[in-house]
Amino acid sequence: MEAHLNMTGWVGTEVETRVTRAGQTTASFRLACTPRARRAGGEWGDLETSWLTVTCYRSLADNVRASVAKGDPVVVVGRLRTQAWVDADGQRQDRQVLEATAVGHDLTRGTAVFSRTERTVAEEEPDETLRDLILSVEADQASAPAPA
Repeated sequence: MEAHLNMTGWVGTEVETRVTRAGQTTASFRLACTPRARRAGGEWGDLETSWLTVTCYRSLADNVRASVAKGDPVVVVGRLRTQAWVDADGQRQDRQVLEATAVGHDLTRGTAVFSRTERTVAEEEPDETLRDLILSVEADQASAPAPA
Protein backbone atom coordinates (compact mmCIF):
# COMPACT_ATOMS: atom_id res chain seq x y z
CA MET A 1 0.00 0.00 0.00
CA GLU A 2 1.25 3.48 -0.81
CA ALA A 3 0.60 6.71 1.05
CA HIS A 4 -0.55 9.40 -1.39
CA LEU A 5 -0.46 12.99 -0.16
CA ASN A 6 -1.78 16.34 -1.30
CA MET A 7 0.04 19.19 0.43
CA THR A 8 0.03 22.95 0.24
CA GLY A 9 2.83 25.09 1.57
CA TRP A 10 5.69 27.41 0.74
CA VAL A 11 8.89 26.51 -1.08
CA GLY A 12 11.50 26.96 1.64
CA THR A 13 14.70 26.49 -0.38
CA GLU A 14 15.97 27.07 -3.87
CA VAL A 15 15.19 24.19 -6.23
CA GLU A 16 18.24 21.93 -6.56
CA THR A 17 18.61 19.93 -9.77
CA ARG A 18 20.88 17.01 -10.62
CA VAL A 19 21.37 14.64 -13.50
CA THR A 20 21.77 10.98 -12.51
CA ARG A 21 24.30 8.62 -14.06
CA ALA A 22 21.46 7.31 -16.23
CA GLY A 23 20.89 10.84 -17.55
CA GLN A 24 17.64 11.35 -15.64
CA THR A 25 16.91 14.87 -14.34
CA THR A 26 15.90 15.21 -10.67
CA ALA A 27 14.84 18.29 -8.76
CA SER A 28 14.23 18.75 -5.05
CA PHE A 29 13.21 21.45 -2.61
CA ARG A 30 12.04 21.76 0.97
CA LEU A 31 8.34 22.43 1.53
CA ALA A 32 7.19 24.32 4.65
CA CYS A 33 3.62 23.78 5.88
CA THR A 34 2.45 25.96 8.77
CA PRO A 35 -1.14 25.31 9.85
CA ARG A 36 -3.24 28.03 11.46
CA ALA A 37 -5.46 27.30 14.44
CA ARG A 38 -7.85 29.19 16.66
CA ARG A 39 -6.41 29.50 20.13
CA ALA A 40 -8.17 29.97 23.42
CA GLY A 41 -9.66 33.43 23.46
CA GLY A 42 -10.66 33.25 19.79
CA GLU A 43 -7.37 34.47 18.35
CA TRP A 44 -5.69 32.81 15.39
CA GLY A 45 -2.09 31.66 15.60
CA ASP A 46 0.44 29.52 13.78
CA LEU A 47 1.13 25.96 14.85
CA GLU A 48 4.47 24.18 14.46
CA THR A 49 5.87 24.26 10.89
CA SER A 50 6.30 20.87 9.22
CA TRP A 51 9.17 20.53 6.74
CA LEU A 52 9.24 17.92 4.01
CA THR A 53 11.65 17.28 1.15
CA VAL A 54 9.94 17.14 -2.26
CA THR A 55 11.64 15.26 -5.11
CA CYS A 56 10.66 15.36 -8.78
CA TYR A 57 11.84 13.32 -11.75
CA ARG A 58 12.05 13.59 -15.54
CA SER A 59 9.98 16.33 -17.23
CA LEU A 60 8.37 17.34 -13.92
CA ALA A 61 11.87 18.08 -12.58
CA ASP A 62 12.65 20.22 -15.63
CA ASN A 63 9.38 22.15 -15.31
CA VAL A 64 9.77 22.66 -11.54
CA ARG A 65 13.30 23.99 -12.09
CA ALA A 66 11.98 26.50 -14.64
CA SER A 67 8.82 27.52 -12.74
CA VAL A 68 9.26 27.29 -8.97
CA ALA A 69 11.37 29.51 -6.71
CA LYS A 70 12.01 29.88 -3.00
CA GLY A 71 9.04 31.58 -1.33
CA ASP A 72 6.43 30.41 -3.86
CA PRO A 73 3.15 28.98 -2.56
CA VAL A 74 2.66 25.53 -4.09
CA VAL A 75 0.39 22.51 -4.17
CA VAL A 76 2.23 19.17 -4.33
CA VAL A 77 0.70 15.77 -5.04
CA GLY A 78 2.76 12.61 -4.65
CA ARG A 79 3.75 9.46 -2.80
CA LEU A 80 5.30 9.49 0.68
CA ARG A 81 8.65 7.69 0.82
CA THR A 82 11.27 7.13 3.51
CA GLN A 83 14.95 7.74 2.72
CA ALA A 84 17.37 5.99 5.05
CA TRP A 85 21.15 6.33 5.40
CA VAL A 86 23.94 5.83 7.91
CA ASP A 87 25.57 9.04 9.12
CA ALA A 88 29.24 9.70 9.87
CA ASP A 89 28.76 8.41 13.44
CA GLY A 90 27.37 5.09 12.18
CA GLN A 91 23.82 5.96 13.25
CA ARG A 92 20.87 5.14 11.03
CA GLN A 93 19.01 8.26 9.93
CA ASP A 94 15.84 8.57 7.94
CA ARG A 95 13.54 11.27 6.64
CA GLN A 96 10.22 11.46 4.92
CA VAL A 97 10.31 12.53 1.26
CA LEU A 98 7.34 13.42 -0.94
CA GLU A 99 7.99 11.94 -4.40
CA ALA A 100 5.96 14.38 -6.47
CA THR A 101 3.71 13.37 -9.33
CA ALA A 102 2.40 16.94 -9.76
CA VAL A 103 3.49 20.39 -8.57
CA GLY A 104 1.71 23.67 -9.19
CA HIS A 105 1.41 27.16 -7.83
CA ASP A 106 -1.28 27.66 -5.17
CA LEU A 107 -3.65 30.04 -6.96
CA THR A 108 -5.39 31.01 -3.70
CA ARG A 109 -2.22 33.05 -3.07
CA GLY A 110 -1.74 34.70 -6.48
CA THR A 111 -1.89 34.27 -10.24
CA ALA A 112 0.25 32.30 -12.68
CA VAL A 113 0.78 32.04 -16.42
CA PHE A 114 0.94 28.57 -17.96
CA SER A 115 3.23 27.63 -20.85
CA ARG A 116 2.91 24.18 -22.37
CA THR A 117 6.22 22.40 -22.96
CA GLU A 118 6.77 20.65 -26.24
CA ARG A 119 7.13 16.91 -25.97
CA THR A 120 10.23 15.35 -27.40
CA VAL A 121 10.19 12.31 -29.66
CA ALA A 122 11.60 10.23 -26.78
CA GLU A 123 8.56 11.10 -24.65
CA GLU A 124 6.07 10.42 -27.42
CA GLU A 125 7.40 7.08 -28.65
CA PRO A 126 8.79 4.14 -26.68
CA ASP A 127 12.43 3.28 -27.26
CA GLU A 128 13.23 0.80 -30.03
CA THR A 129 13.78 -2.18 -27.70
CA LEU A 130 10.41 -1.69 -26.06
CA ARG A 131 8.72 -1.10 -29.40
CA ASP A 132 10.26 -4.32 -30.85
CA LEU A 133 9.09 -6.27 -27.79
CA ILE A 134 5.56 -4.91 -28.14
CA LEU A 135 5.51 -5.77 -31.85
CA SER A 136 6.76 -9.33 -31.23
CA VAL A 137 4.13 -9.92 -28.52
CA GLU A 138 1.42 -8.59 -30.83
CA ALA A 139 2.69 -10.85 -33.65
CA ASP A 140 2.69 -13.88 -31.32
CA GLN A 141 -0.87 -13.09 -30.23
CA ALA A 142 -2.01 -12.70 -33.84
CA SER A 143 -0.48 -16.06 -34.89
CA ALA A 144 -1.72 -18.00 -31.85
CA PRO A 145 -4.69 -20.31 -32.48
CA ALA A 146 -8.02 -18.98 -31.28
CA PRO A 147 -9.34 -20.54 -28.05
CA ALA A 148 -12.01 -23.19 -28.59
